Amino acid sequence: MKITLKVWRQKNSNTPGKLVEYQLDNISPDMSFLEMFDVLNGELTKKGEEIIAFDHDCREGICGSCSMYINGRAHGPQTGSTTCQLHMRSFSDGDTIVVEPWRARAFPVIKDLMVDRTAFDRIAQAGGYISVNTGSAPDANEIPVPREVADTAMDAAQCIACGACVAACKNASAMLYVAAKVSHFAVLPQGQAERTMRAERMVAQMDTEGFGACSFTGACSVECPKSISLDHIARLNREYLGAKLTSNNVQG
Repeated sequence: MKITLKVWRQKNSNTPGKLVEYQLDNISPDMSFLEMFDVLNGELTKKGEEIIAFDHDCREGICGSCSMYINGRAHGPQTGSTTCQLHMRSFSDGDTIVVEPWRARAFPVIKDLMVDRTAFDRIAQAGGYISVNTGSAPDANEIPVPREVADTAMDAAQCIACGACVAACKNASAMLYVAAKVSHFAVLPQGQAERTMRAERMVAQMDTEGFGACSFTGACSVECPKSISLDHIARLNREYLGAKLTSNNVQG
């Protein structure tokens, strides 16, 4: 395959960036998208040019590091998949592919295609946890969890915090991410201790980080590599309203 790449190059968050064009020949359709970038960086190294910085880790669709905006879609044209699981056979010979970083004020560019997603970590730290007693592991059946509840919690727990929901939203909202974290614990008996304050604190931190309001278009769920349901946003709204009516947990 022969392809033309237009890749966003930016030295750091304080320096203007631009799209730079690269030509690649003899790309195998069986290569993953990141392997194609490895080939490109190898060629840049041979030429003595600076390689393209991009995030990656497991390359198994688990860690959420491979955040790329490809031809106008988060993680590329393949639905329910991360960038590292996208293969070049999803494109045609002679295609032009535009690759950009996530676009959100809360995700400042570190370099090239790498963005700072630690805002998600701070949101999780604000309330995405449960209180447990340390010591030996409890018996597996000590706290019965109905199958329907377990399935709902696991659907939410699939979130890998990649940020595709933010990149896909025209308002750069993090509602699907926050909803997944809140919903994960809201339905489980172990998560009830912090239930009245979890949504309140996490939503407050989301606003502090500069994420936008939910656009109600559903693009977040469509582009989510784990296809997390919009039902969790509805649950987040209920949890948040209940918290505001019954608690005073957020400290000014």
